[in-house]
Amino acid sequence: MRWVISVGAALLAIVSGGPARADDTIRRPGDHPDYKVEIEPQLALGWTDWYGAGGYGAGARFTIPIVDKGFVPSINDTVAIGFGADFLHYDACHYFNGGVGYGCGANYLFLPVVMQWNFYVAQRWSVFAEPGLFLFHGFFDTSYCDPRFAGCGYPASTGVDFAFFVGGRYHFSDTMALTMRLGYPTVTVGLSFL
Repeated sequence: MRWVISVGAALLAIVSGGPARADDTIRRPGDHPDYKVEIEPQLALGWTDWYGAGGYGAGARFTIPIVDKGFVPSINDTVAIGFGADFLHYDACHYFNGGVGYGCGANYLFLPVVMQWNFYVAQRWSVFAEPGLFLFHGFFDTSYCDPRFAGCGYPASTGVDFAFFVGGRYHFSDTMALTMRLGYPTVTVGLSFL
């Protein structure tokens, strides 16, 4: 978890590039980029213990604005629906039998669907919260089973769980931003094209 915080702090320092200056963007409803869909290719880290250790991979998010002036009429907020896919690889042994590891690796596909509540807090910065759900499916390595055991199959794991993310964007322009997201089940960094 320390490395996640360190990476986040380093990215924040890089993109801020100097002292923050106060402005009143948050108090100007509607003063934000106007877009029909946000496309975000991203790198993903699975920091939760899905398969005995953290995972790494890539994915994409697609976000469609549904409310231009969000839930609070006096501030600069929007509401959107987001969905996507992340594919992560985990390197850890799932099962030990007499000191021998089987299934030392797995791949997971995560399919999140979230409500994204955006707050445009400064001219170049926005932050958001994303509650929702995600569907997951795990593909286990073929080394999971010891062929000496009759009836041993290669398991897969499928289910639905709650998702929650918080994040921020540094807007390079009205059409491109660096997006950082911390949450469950992944941490992501990507470029958003608005």
